[in-house]
Amino acid sequence: MLFLAGQHQMPVYFTVAYTIKTKNFKNFATLLFHSTVAKPMSNKLPAVLLLTTVLIASATVTTIPVSNALIQRDFSYINDNHLTVRTGNTKVCGDHLCAPGEWDKLQEQLNAAQMSNKSVANTPIPPKTPVSNTAPSTTPPAPTTSITPAPTTTMPAMTSTWTSKDGTITSVQDPGQGHSTHQLAVILPPDNGKIYSGVISWTSSEPMQVVELTGPLNAGDDKGQPIWTTDGTTKFALTLVDLNQTTGSFYFTGNALALHYSFPTPFTATYSVSYTESDPSDTVKSGTLTSIQDPGQGHASHQLALILPPSDKPYHGVLTYSASEPIQLVTLVPITDADKKGQMVYTIDGKTWFGLVFVDPGNSMGTWQFSGNALAVHTIHTTPFQVSYTVNAHQ
Repeated sequence: MLFLAGQHQMPVYFTVAYTIKTKNFKNFATLLFHSTVAKPMSNKLPAVLLLTTVLIASATVTTIPVSNALIQRDFSYINDNHLTVRTGNTKVCGDHLCAPGEWDKLQEQLNAAQMSNKSVANTPIPPKTPVSNTAPSTTPPAPTTSITPAPTTTMPAMTSTWTSKDGTITSVQDPGQGHSTHQLAVILPPDNGKIYSGVISWTSSEPMQVVELTGPLNAGDDKGQPIWTTDGTTKFALTLVDLNQTTGSFYFTGNALALHYSFPTPFTATYSVSYTESDPSDTVKSGTLTSIQDPGQGHASHQLALILPPSDKPYHGVLTYSASEPIQLVTLVPITDADKKGQMVYTIDGKTWFGLVFVDPGNSMGTWQFSGNALAVHTIHTTPFQVSYTVNAHQ
């Protein structure tokens, strides 16, 4: 405030007051300036106006909120805490934070690409969608080319995609002829010659056996190997693997899959199975063979049934077999003459040599995971044998 007594020939008193607002916005201080203006007033007026201007400017500056240098800056708009898809709660999609539901869609596309032998580089990544509090739009976002995924390695070719299922099942009386006192729970039923391959895990109320069926067999193919049939006409070769476990995992291949118990008491099993369902090919197939004399040098008194012929590229996969007598499992691995240093070897002509992988499981039926450049079933007897098999192999 400014009080002037007017322009008279007498001392003039004026008082200037202003308020300073401190940074805590609670305490106020009032400064009072008191001065006597000597006459004549007209000579002092410029000085008074200048002083008044300075004081008013100072009061204005002090009323502006003071920036606190100790207040931490807010970097939340940067949000550079980029978490991977394996940890944390914030997901990253390409070069941006995922919008609601975007990460799940991306994972589904990646899984589909892996299972279908598609390169992720050819799978479009959903475009960025701004995050808002409004309900998501039902209109599909427009395609974008602003994101270029990094190159990835294409997975090996697969016969078909993987399928997974789980559940809890209660057994029923085994409908197979000769199995009326047994219990059976079918997991994967026969499907027009389709070949199942995969892994099953289970927990059960009784110790389990795993059943794999090969077939249906052609007429006349049942020559001593274990057979499963409900009507005596449609016949399957039976591979019964007695694991005698109430919980476990098992790799399998065959035309059907079931859990089995050799007693009349029903059982309950909770299971998870992941598998492929393939059409027959040169390396994924079911069949029945009658053995021939082994053509290998030193094996003239043995029998051999060749399932996968020698190849420059190694096979790897799963074999299920059911034979008319106990057999041995054979794979062959190429070897040079210089590398023969005491290991078992195999040759037909004395020029081309193989390392001989010779496994004697001591049974006539079972399942075997293998790798090698040829696959066969063998006995050390002179009499022919019959073997039905399912093999799922890749190169």
